Amino acid sequence: MSTPCKTAILISGSGTNLQAFIDAVAAGRLGLELAVVVSNNPDAFGLVRARNAGIPTACIEHGHFSSRDSFDRAVAEKLDKWQPDLLILAGFMRILSAAFVERYRGRVLNIHPALLPAYPGLNTHQRVLDAGEKWHGSTVHFVTEELDGGPRILQGDLDAEIDTSTWQQGPVFDWVAKHGNIDTAEMRRTFNCGGGMVAVVREKIVDAALRVLTDPGEHAGQIGRSVRGRRVTRD
Repeated sequence: MSTPCKTAILISGSGTNLQAFIDAVAAGRLGLELAVVVSNNPDAFGLVRARNAGIPTACIEHGHFSSRDSFDRAVAEKLDKWQPDLLILAGFMRILSAAFVERYRGRVLNIHPALLPAYPGLNTHQRVLDAGEKWHGSTVHFVTEELDGGPRILQGDLDAEIDTSTWQQGPVFDWVAKHGNIDTAEMRRTFNCGGGMVAVVREKIVDAALRVLTDPGEHAGQIGRSVRGRRVTRD
């Protein structure tokens, strides 16, 4: 039996990607040993997820350091205690220094929420929506000194199938469309046209999520679903 790859995961927030790794390892679908979860944010819920799964955690707050280099050195010193074979940036909201990248060159992967090379950087979801793109997705790539510019390993795209007949468009939107001479596609890119708040949840908890909203008397319903597109492997 092969030895699992000893892996450190770096996070800054809620840890939804981390949870996916935890679930996949627990189900035997992924040959990783989740050795440690490191965060720069003491309030990151991902730390709770890790502790609940029995994974060691460490928090190194970047605000306590005078420079990016000194913070990265502290992170590296902490990581080296576990001697990881692989580092995964799963929502880690810090730009790594060149010295850190060089120290772990070829062993650091990032999960970026866009189909690189399009939309590097932050706010990718909003930028994709603003551009009216049909497809959105994510990219796993090696980390280099260039922000989101390392060699791409794997990409998967995603589309949203929305049934606009599931809610009633308010008359104000009809008025805006008519007097502004705005076509339907542009209206839906710009406004939610009466759809209200939209939440994206896993398919298996749709009924539970609807109950949470409707039990207090709120109107809620399923308006569509996300659809997985192609999975593309890069050299």
